[in-house]
Amino acid sequence: MQIDKNGEWIALNLNEPIWNHFHTVAPLVVVGTKEYDHYNMAPKHMVTPLGQDNFFGFVCTPDHATYHNVIREKIFTVSYIQPNQVVLASLAALPRCGDKTQSNEITTHLPTIHAEKIDALCIANAYLLLECKLMKVIDGFGKYSLIAGEIIHARVMPEALVESESDHARKIYNMPLLAYIAYGRFAEIKETKAFPFPKDFRDLPSFKKRK
Repeated sequence: MQIDKNGEWIALNLNEPIWNHFHTVAPLVVVGTKEYDHYNMAPKHMVTPLGQDNFFGFVCTPDHATYHNVIREKIFTVSYIQPNQVVLASLAALPRCGDKTQSNEITTHLPTIHAEKIDALCIANAYLLLECKLMKVIDGFGKYSLIAGEIIHARVMPEALVESESDHARKIYNMPLLAYIAYGRFAEIKETKAFPFPKDFRDLPSFKKRK
């Protein structure tokens, strides 16, 4: 690493991954897949909506069973867990510790519910559940790949449902969000502030009442 001439920045070495030299904030979800005659649950933090429509993507690697399960079955679930469920995400990561035979045993002991439209599991009491069908897999990000899916079914807890712009602060305060601080820390987000958008800013989703 090198400090620049004015001493304000440190240049990072791009011959190695840069991500463990600073902190970033990400969601933490659990992705559920069908693995032959049983199910698999895996925590992921490199996740994102893909645009403003009903598409979702996450980063995975062929080293993990999730990658092969999605390609084979062409479906997956996404459970947005609450801060008090972070231990469940840790338990779901245990098969990565070396013994891949642990996957089925661990999943059977996690509190799960079955998806409604596809054959996969979700984490019980997660505040948001997505059921997705595979659209495409984009390989080539080093040893990692982007898995993109279309959301075909979604459920949200009543306490987390936002139906008007005035709901935001109260909803988050009453049902805090879980943030993963890469790498290896997490936080509970409860207190939030409105973002200072420019006047007449138009690139925001509209809120519609449920029918």
